[in-house]
Amino acid sequence: MRKTILLAVAIMMAGCGFMKNSTGSNTSAQAQQTQQTQQTTAQPEGNTATSAGQGAGNALLALYKQFKADGNKYDYKNMQNILNTVSLVANCEGLKDNYKNTTYLTEFGKGLIASSLGLVTKDNVTTVTNSLVDMIKNNETVQNATQQAQNTANQAAGYANTAAQYATALSSLLSAFGGK
Repeated sequence: MRKTILLAVAIMMAGCGFMKNSTGSNTSAQAQQTQQTQQTTAQPEGNTATSAGQGAGNALLALYKQFKADGNKYDYKNMQNILNTVSLVANCEGLKDNYKNTTYLTEFGKGLIASSLGLVTKDNVTTVTNSLVDMIKNNETVQNATQQAQNTANQAAGYANTAAQYATALSSLLSAFGGK
């Protein structure tokens, strides 16, 4: 349930434009990203797609490294994982409207390859991009997760209110004993 809540929060934050690029990239990844951006001479759509692919590649690489470090598990309690997930989703937003646009997908793939430092390659870029498209297009799952998160938050607020009432009642009861 916590995984669903955190994923829903991450996706909601991404949808609100909370974060457009990952924050934990290393210097060589940033240098490669800068070099790739300077080399891109495609039309503006291509620049946008390449930039989004680079951001997604940075986030994907960071998530993968942490996944491996955690013993092939996604640690949903790790704030950096959550931020990288938000970044991944935010950078993949353009895939929702452009998943049939081969120019956009090609440029997005170039960005993925350039910034993922070998994680995404020419051999697997189509598979990775298709997986990201599927993730972004799956709005029903996102809506269900969002609703579950909201329900859980409402339930937690109710429990907190009940706990506060019990604390007040217990305080009064224990005060009745005076100095004994």
